[in-house]
Amino acid sequence: MYILITPAKNEEVDLPSVADSVINQTIRPLIWLIVDDGSTDNTPDIIEGLKQDHSWIRSIKLPPKPRDITFHVAYVYKEGFDNIIRLCDKENIQYDYIASLDSDSIIEPEYFEKLINELKANPKLGIVSGGIYEKINGKLEWRKSNETIPSGSGRIWNKTCYFETGGYTGEPSSDSISNTKALIKGWETKQLKNVVLAQTRLTSSAEGLWKGYKANGFMAYYVNKHPLLFALTAMNLICKKPYYLFIPYSYGYLSSWIKKEKKVEDEEVRKYHWETRLNEYKIMFMNKLKGSRKSKK
Repeated sequence: MYILITPAKNEEVDLPSVADSVINQTIRPLIWLIVDDGSTDNTPDIIEGLKQDHSWIRSIKLPPKPRDITFHVAYVYKEGFDNIIRLCDKENIQYDYIASLDSDSIIEPEYFEKLINELKANPKLGIVSGGIYEKINGKLEWRKSNETIPSGSGRIWNKTCYFETGGYTGEPSSDSISNTKALIKGWETKQLKNVVLAQTRLTSSAEGLWKGYKANGFMAYYVNKHPLLFALTAMNLICKKPYYLFIPYSYGYLSSWIKKEKKVEDEEVRKYHWETRLNEYKIMFMNKLKGSRKSKK
């Protein structure tokens, strides 16, 4: 029914738990392709053990390169998607959905069953994910985000939507670009916050939060995020712990602006993040303002 990819680089600590959560899914993937991104720890041995125990688990190995969450991680994901699709074509494996899962993401047993049921119930739904949960003070808490935007990890595409929107582009912020192109093409996107994906580390922290949020700032610039929306995101970061993250995020965005770094080439994507998203926020703000005025009367 669905195929799944997971990139892994030096994940000997987390990969066994992630694998257990995939193996124990109520609906398992037809093929789970683990992309070994040049690991130098015991990750390759763990992958080989999984393959020996489960014929539906496969792997590819990429040459070692420095980890980053912009260009390289997008390349790794694209290699995973391209390889698993070629594998399915070669072995005549029929699938309806394409999914991805990070190697720091542990999912509840019914995770993919719930997402697939959502896709079946709504033919217009192109991409859906569960909610990202992080352990804070010993408790899992939902990382508050827009429930119309699927998370990067634990997402699943309707196969038609995936190919209609050009597949995984392999450039910075590919998940966001995929969401955008789906919306432009008339598909719906969604995040189900009550379907739990628990991250073993904070978002964007694999190489440290400072470096991760600097990269996030660059990617906001890359997709052509309007300066007002960038400012709103930075202000939101100021209000959350750890409070300093607005600094690397702002540096990533503003330094890219000053240097006139390259942006996404897709004009529709650039226009969406510059104009459409800004108009959507204006409408949301006006609706909230109207609602507050009514409540005061």
